[in-house]
Amino acid sequence: FFFFFFFFFAPKTPKPLKCGLYWVGRVKALMISHHKKSEDMVSLEAMGAGHFLFASESVGEGHPDKLCDQLSDAVLDAYLSQDPQSKVVCDITAKGNLIMAFGEIKSKANVSIEQVIRQTIRDIGYNSKEKGLDWEKCSVIVNVDIQRLKPDADHEEEKHSATQGIVFGYATDEWDKESLFPLTHYLATQLCLRLTELRRSKELIWLRPDCKTQVAIEYSKNNNVIKPLRVFNVLVSTQHEKFVGQEDIKKTVIERVIKKVIPAELLDDKTVYYVNPSGSFNTGGPTADAGLTGRKIVVDSYGGWAPHGGSAYSGKDPGKVSRCAAYYCRYVAKSLVAAGLCHRVKMQAVYVPGSERPKSIFVDSFGTCLLYTSPSPRDLSTSRMPSSACKKKKKKK
Repeated sequence: FFFFFFFFFAPKTPKPLKCGLYWVGRVKALMISHHKKSEDMVSLEAMGAGHFLFASESVGEGHPDKLCDQLSDAVLDAYLSQDPQSKVVCDITAKGNLIMAFGEIKSKANVSIEQVIRQTIRDIGYNSKEKGLDWEKCSVIVNVDIQRLKPDADHEEEKHSATQGIVFGYATDEWDKESLFPLTHYLATQLCLRLTELRRSKELIWLRPDCKTQVAIEYSKNNNVIKPLRVFNVLVSTQHEKFVGQEDIKKTVIERVIKKVIPAELLDDKTVYYVNPSGSFNTGGPTADAGLTGRKIVVDSYGGWAPHGGSAYSGKDPGKVSRCAAYYCRYVAKSLVAAGLCHRVKMQAVYVPGSERPKSIFVDSFGTCLLYTSPSPRDLSTSRMPSSACKKKKKKK
């Protein structure tokens, strides 16, 4: 009776109830569409037992968040090139034609932060407001606390963490024995790099700097070991000039980007391609969306396959645990997989202010460890290296 009343007597309904009519209509549409199966749903139902889907995304150098990451690192590099012991924390935010830099710097170097920012924007390819940013005409505000040291002054040696931090490392041999990165993350990143190469080489003159990609892969899981089977769908959204049509963009991106990056054996007639599904993408960068350093930390790490401590990598000198310790956790994870001790592994390290060593370490091989191990308790505050869980017996001479 409720639906009958609203659907047939809507024109006579008082104004206060009009907002309710909208939601009734939405419910009706959902009820109708509930029985209609999309191509993706049919493909999902066709997957075998033990199969699952996982997707990762990436962004190009012109994306507003990644633009800010690069500006932060450009400032860091400029200081480290003059003074390798510089202490730098630099964050950037961008919107429209405005760039703002914040942070704290302690260094002997003499760097023009504004000049570094403009040069980096130019190198990325933003040379007009129509594209999203003009490196010459944009406003740059620098609000950085800079402690300039004398050339003959010595840096204070820091043997401990200045801040707390939770960092992670991850590695997997699901598809190769060298990079040990998740395949979804690797392919999404390579698609962005391919777009950048075609734009910088001017092979595709209609490409602009901003772009995003996403790759979903069907995996199998057997005895906790995962293997990629096929690419389920691919999404590429790329900024472009106004003179090119969407059909030409889709055809070119599929043939010269997607099929050049993704191995042919992973693509089949069921793979779905989404190229600029929302239509024209002329204006990008900070004009389209605000940008901020550290807002693409999942893109910078493992594409969602592992947790993240939350701190940005960009704009921080090697003395910051949120960056250097995260790299070392990746080194440890990669070493464990490369040595054949497990197929994939995640590692966490936890630091507290004033501590030289991590106060907590966690390693998880997801049930893929190839050795029998038995945990042994230890005191991390007194031991420099974790005791080995597996000890080889000494051979008799």
